[in-house]
Amino acid sequence: MADEGMRPIIVKRIKKGGHGHHGGAWKIAYADFVTAMMAFFLLMWLLGSTTKGDLNGISEYFKTPLKVAMQGGSGSGDSSSVIPGGGKDLTRKEGQVKQADDPAVTKKSYNLTAAKAEMERQETLRLQMLKEKIEEKIENNALLKKYKDQLLLDFTAEGLRIQIVDEQNRPMFALASATLQPYTKDILHEIGVVLNEVPNRIGLSGHTDSTPYFTDAGYSNWELSADRANASRRALVAGGLQENKIMRVVGLGSAVHLDRKDPFNPINRRISIIVMNKKTEEGLLKEGSQKMDVGTETEATRAAVPGGTAAPKK
Repeated sequence: MADEGMRPIIVKRIKKGGHGHHGGAWKIAYADFVTAMMAFFLLMWLLGSTTKGDLNGISEYFKTPLKVAMQGGSGSGDSSSVIPGGGKDLTRKEGQVKQADDPAVTKKSYNLTAAKAEMERQETLRLQMLKEKIEEKIENNALLKKYKDQLLLDFTAEGLRIQIVDEQNRPMFALASATLQPYTKDILHEIGVVLNEVPNRIGLSGHTDSTPYFTDAGYSNWELSADRANASRRALVAGGLQENKIMRVVGLGSAVHLDRKDPFNPINRRISIIVMNKKTEEGLLKEGSQKMDVGTETEATRAAVPGGTAAPKK
């Protein structure tokens, strides 16, 4: 017993080792989870704030992506599209609109229209002032005042028209000739100076009455009216008009009478000077470019046709 009481008591202590550092892997997983939740809620917010029309358009776009690539437009939900989500779809409240309905585009179009209207108004005002200045010059110039009744000023669709007409016993040209009378030259010289004060281009046309005129050489009222118009052009230039301002010189023979009731009235023999408005000028330029395009196309067509011959270059 004593021996047992003297036996030492051994206490075994289990020494637990400390847990090692587990690292930050859990943080990465948690960050991924938070990011995914943020993306999810962001998606829910976008879906909730987007109109049904746009959602349908987006859906159709991903179903048929080539549609927009081939037909254009801002998306399949464009209001010009017949696909649900566009046009007058009843489920649609707001969303894409076609370009014609876009307020910004409409405003821009309106601004261009207003600018064009203002330009036309300014041009009309400028021509009106030119008319008044010529009338004032006629009144104040002793030379021109004598021929006041032979100077007619009015407005036409082409612009301001200045007509110099014949009077009985006071013709502008020698009989059956394109030779200007001295006083006609003086009138044209005075007008030429005033016409330089506006940027508008000038057109000239010669007219005769219906008195038959024909020579054995084939010279008729057509050639006579054209020669008279060209003689008037030379007189205007001699008076100071810039030659590059003249855009058209034509002879109309007896085709356009001033007095339609009396085709033999002397006032039908006249020279018309047109101070062209912008619309008339652009029309002539466009007509010239179209003729050039047609001529080029015809030459190319002839060359392309088997056996065809293109016109020789000069």
